[in-house]
Amino acid sequence: MKTRKDPRALVGFGTHDDAAVYQLSAREAVVSTVDFFPPVVDDPFAYGQIAAANALSDIWAMGARPLFALNLVAFPTKALPVDTLARILEGGQDKADEAGIPILGGHSVDDPEPKYGMAVTGLVHPKRILTNAGGRPGDALILTKPLGSGIATTAIKRGIAPPGLERRVIALMSTLNRAAGEVFASGKFPVHALTDVTGFGLLGHLAEMALGARVQARLFLERVPILAGVPALAEQGVIPGGTEANLEHFGGHVRFPAGLPVPIRLVLADAQTNGGLLAAIPARDVARAERALSRVGVEAAVVGRLARGRPAIHVE
Repeated sequence: MKTRKDPRALVGFGTHDDAAVYQLSAREAVVSTVDFFPPVVDDPFAYGQIAAANALSDIWAMGARPLFALNLVAFPTKALPVDTLARILEGGQDKADEAGIPILGGHSVDDPEPKYGMAVTGLVHPKRILTNAGGRPGDALILTKPLGSGIATTAIKRGIAPPGLERRVIALMSTLNRAAGEVFASGKFPVHALTDVTGFGLLGHLAEMALGARVQARLFLERVPILAGVPALAEQGVIPGGTEANLEHFGGHVRFPAGLPVPIRLVLADAQTNGGLLAAIPARDVARAERALSRVGVEAAVVGRLARGRPAIHVE
């Protein structure tokens, strides 16, 4: 897509990043993002929480801090009670309150399928923007949440998710990435690249990181955290369409071990909702980063590294 060039536009389409960044002054740049989607769980309040947390995540994934949000709503006013919409909005407000920002308005339309999300505005220093394209050979890859939310929510929709998994995945998706984002933006250790793992799955977002930095990514399969119960669901064929599309689209950039079962490949490509942050940091700073994340309650995993070579992902 072609658009007007502006020297103050610091981040746009070029790197497939999580938000746009526009410079206001030598010390300030505005960060803008938008995200909304249909319900992924049945509970309206939880759905509102998840959608809001997902939209907010894009701000922290740029190394920025959120300032305010606007609600985006599509709702079938004749098919569902208004109380359902109220609970969705209450869920969104709950997460905005947790993030410490106001919701200052929004827009709604009558639509046959409910959809909810937010447009979020944030702020960052122009020299402290964290994009997905800055990784360097030798960097370690740190992931802050387990995979599997797409497969788990598909199981919920089909009525076959174990109760324990349903509780875990709702808690996972509604957890803000604020704590991890603030650690990565703190300046206490270098962060060369940062993104959040959402609709393109781990393989998709890692492929974009490798392509953007023109490096090779090595993914350590045994270290990748996965929600308990998700691999078994994948083996049963409980796979969302977006996950299958991810594997098909990004599979050409990935070298899998010989004989790796297709269900495991699909888990790595699973389309996430408000997944974790994926950071590339110097290997020498891993212990410092892990301590900083642990202090704020984030269980992070070192899932790979970047190396010199043709941009691609090697699963080991």
